[in-house]
Formats: sequence, C-alpha cells, structure tokens
Amino acid sequence: MRGSAIAASVALSILALSAAPVLAQTAADQAKPAQTPPKPAQPAPAQPPAQPAPPATQPPAQPPAPFPQGAKIAYINPQLIFQQSTEGKAAIARVQAVVQKKQAEGQAKAKQLQDNQTKLQSSGSVMNEAARTQLEKEIERQQREGERFQQDAQAEINEIQQEVNNEFGKKLQPLIEQVAIEKGLHFVFNAVDAGLAWVAPGLDISAEVIKKLDAMAKPATAPK
Repeated sequence: MRGSAIAASVALSILALSAAPVLAQTAADQAKPAQTPPKPAQPAPAQPPAQPAPPATQPPAQPPAPFPQGAKIAYINPQLIFQQSTEGKAAIARVQAVVQKKQAEGQAKAKQLQDNQTKLQSSGSVMNEAARTQLEKEIERQQREGERFQQDAQAEINEIQQEVNNEFGKKLQPLIEQVAIEKGLHFVFNAVDAGLAWVAPGLDISAEVIKKLDAMAKPATAPK
C-alpha cells in the first residue's frame, strides 16, 4: 500500500516545517542592518511570587480495543507508527541532527555578519575610506554567502528527509502485509489519507505493525 509511504513523508514534513522558520529567521537576521543598541529597560515593579500550579494528573492509559472477530478490513496510522517505533524515532533523531548542525552553522555566520555590521555602525565614521569600503564589501559578501547557505542547508535537509522517508516506507510496507495476511484481511486503509469519518477502534493494527518493526530492529541495535 503506497499510501503508507506517503503518510510517513507527511510525518517527516511536519518535522521539516518546525525547523524551517528557524533557518529562515537566521537568513532574515543576516539581511538586516545593524540596529542602534536599545536603551536599558526600566526595572519592572516587584510582583508577588506566583503560586505553584497543582501537579497535573495523567489519565490512566486505556487498554487497546480488541480486534473485531471476523473483520476483513483494518487501518493503520502511519504517523503514529513513525513516531512510536524504534525505527521512526531513530529516523527523527537523524534528521534533527542535520537540522541542528545547520542551525548552529547559520547562527555562527549570522553572528559574524552582525559583528561587522555593528563595527561599521559604531566605527565607520572614523575609519579611512579604504578600510570602510573594505568592511562594506565584506558585509555584502557575508550576506550573499548567508543566503546561499540557507538555500543549500534547506536542500540538504530536504534530501535527508526524502532518504529517510524512502527507507522507512520500504521497511513498513512488508510488515503491513504480514499483519494483514495473519488476520485474513481484505483491505488495510491509511487513516491519514483515507479520510475515514468513523471506524471501530479495534480495527487499528498500528500497534501490531510497531511491534513487528521494533522486533526487526532489535538484532541491529543489540549491544555486542
């Protein structure tokens, strides 16, 4: 069922969107001219200490609904499988590592640019013409490089996401088929893409697919 791979892509795309604004913000910061340092803020009037909130009580976990006897259809939630399985968590960590690396690199570049912009603003009037011109050219170069970096970083993140999507989909598909055969099913719907209005909770076989996916991953992750 190819829809499962598509839904896994959706799950990773959500992760990409959560990272994209940070990268975009870095690019915007690079393009901004240096601003005059703001005046020190006036101290706020003392406030009485806040009362601690009462500890939140977690509702008891509900046992999974039994699979209806004789049912010939079922459904999966690929996003749930991706987020809760060992393979999916490892994939998320893999993508996040790339995102965090690029964010750190982008922030370092933005800091260098901001330092030069501040230097030009504070000392440009006392620099000789050659030094000021050289600093202005360096700022322009850093801005161009910053824009290219953002484009290349986003392209690299998109590439690793697509790679992870494809790998996860290839592992997920045969396991869905195994569960379907074991239960004698005729159809397995994708709960994300099928637009299901209502289904019996017991028809969700996502947990069984997660168990098979985790069992498949255990030999590779077991300590030597």
